[in-house]
Amino acid sequence: MMKKILIADDEKNMIWAMKKALKDEAYKVITAGDGAEAVALAQDEEPDIVLLDLRMPKMDGMEALAEIKKINPKIPVIMLTAHGTMESAIEAMKLGAVDYISKPFDLEELKIVIQKALNIGNMQEQIAFLTEELSKSTGKMIIGESVKIKNVLQLVSRVANSNATVLITGESGTGKELIANAIHFNSQRKGKPCIKVNCGALPEGLLESELFGHEKGAFTGAISRKPGRFELADGGTLFLDEVGELTPSIQVKLLRVLQEKEFERVGGTETLKVDVRIVTATNRNLGEMVSKGTFREDLFYRLNVIPIELPSLRERKEDIPMLVEYFTEKYCRESGRDKLVFDKDAMDALANYQWKGNIRELENVIERIVILNHGETVGKEALPKEIVFYSNESTPFILPAEGIDLDSVEKSLIEQALIRTENNQTHAAKLLGITRHTLMYRMEKHNLK
Repeated sequence: MMKKILIADDEKNMIWAMKKALKDEAYKVITAGDGAEAVALAQDEEPDIVLLDLRMPKMDGMEALAEIKKINPKIPVIMLTAHGTMESAIEAMKLGAVDYISKPFDLEELKIVIQKALNIGNMQEQIAFLTEELSKSTGKMIIGESVKIKNVLQLVSRVANSNATVLITGESGTGKELIANAIHFNSQRKGKPCIKVNCGALPEGLLESELFGHEKGAFTGAISRKPGRFELADGGTLFLDEVGELTPSIQVKLLRVLQEKEFERVGGTETLKVDVRIVTATNRNLGEMVSKGTFREDLFYRLNVIPIELPSLRERKEDIPMLVEYFTEKYCRESGRDKLVFDKDAMDALANYQWKGNIRELENVIERIVILNHGETVGKEALPKEIVFYSNESTPFILPAEGIDLDSVEKSLIEQALIRTENNQTHAAKLLGITRHTLMYRMEKHNLK
C-alpha cells in the first residue's frame, strides 16, 4: 500500500524538490504552506508520516508538532530546519519528533531518514497490536514500558509469522507462556489449535503417550486409541513448557519429529505426518545441560533457532508500578471492592524488592493484600514482612531463600577488605568494623596470610 507523506514548508522550491523526489519513490505526497494548514491536513488526510519545517508563518513547526501529536500520537514526525541547533533538536524530540534533519540536505539522505521513521512507526503499531491481540486471546496482558520488555515484544512481532522453532528462556514467573501465546495468536496459525504441555509435570511413560498418543492395548489402561498432542496441534502450535525436564528417550523422539515431521503412536506402527510449529520454554540453562551431557546437543540446536530471553522483574523494576496497578485493579474488580491505592513508601518497597518469583510472586502478593486490607490505602506496614525487611535501609545484607555458608561469606569479606586496603590489616579491620586483633584471629581461622 502506498504510504502518504505530508510535507509542510513555506519555501515553494523546497516543497517542489521534495515532492518530486518522493513521488519517484512511489509515495503519495500532500503539501502545506504553513503550520495551521499542516495540522488541518493531518486531521483530514491521516498521513503515514509528516515532514515539518521549523520556521513557518501562522503556526511554527514546534506548535504544529504538538497539535499533530494530539491528533495522532503515533504518527512519525520529522523536523526540517535551516536553523539547526542542538537545542531545537532536543525540544523537537521532547515533543515527540522521531528525527531531525538540517537544511540544506541531500535528497537521498532525506529518503533514508523517512524510511527509518516509517519503520519505527510500523514497529510501534505492531507492538500495540500484539499487546491488544494477546489480551483478547488469553485474557492476560504483557504489562510494561521498559526497554527490555519492548525489545522482547519487537522480537516476537518479527518472528510470529515465521514457522521457525522458538526457545523462550527466563526465570520462573517471568511470563514465558504469555509470550508463547503471543507468538501463536499473531501468526498465520492463529485459527488453528495452540496445544500446551508441561513436560515437567508428567512422568516419562505418561508424557510419551500425551505427546504422541497411543493405540488400544499399548499398555495397561489403554482401553482405546488416543491421539497425542502433536496430532491435536496439527496445523497450529505446540508449546512445550519446561522442555529441560525431558528424559533422553523423549528427547530422541522429539528430535525425530522436528527433523522428519513424523512419528508413531505408542504401541502403533502407522507413521503419522504433522505440520506443527514448536515453541518451547525453560528456566534451565540448556547450554550447560548440553556440556554436562544431560541434554542432546542436536536437539538443543533444533529448538534454539529463535531464542527469546525474558528479563527478570529485577531487571525491569520501572515496570513494577504498572504491574501493581494492573493486578490491584484486577483483584479489586474480582472481589467487588473499591479501588485500593498504594502509598509512596509501599510502592517504593515493592519496586525495590528482589522478586525471586518474578511477576507470579508479585501477583500473588497483590492478591493477598487486596483480600486482607480493609482500608482504601496500602501502607508499607501492610506488606509482607520479608518485603518490609528488605526495604529497611539499616539491613545491609538480605539472607537468600536458599541460605548461605557463613564461613565462606566471612572469608570472602575479609579477602575483599584486605585487597581494597592493599593488605593493611589496620585499615581492613576498620572497614569490617572489628579490631585488628579480631581480624588476625579470623584470618588465621580461614588460613589467610
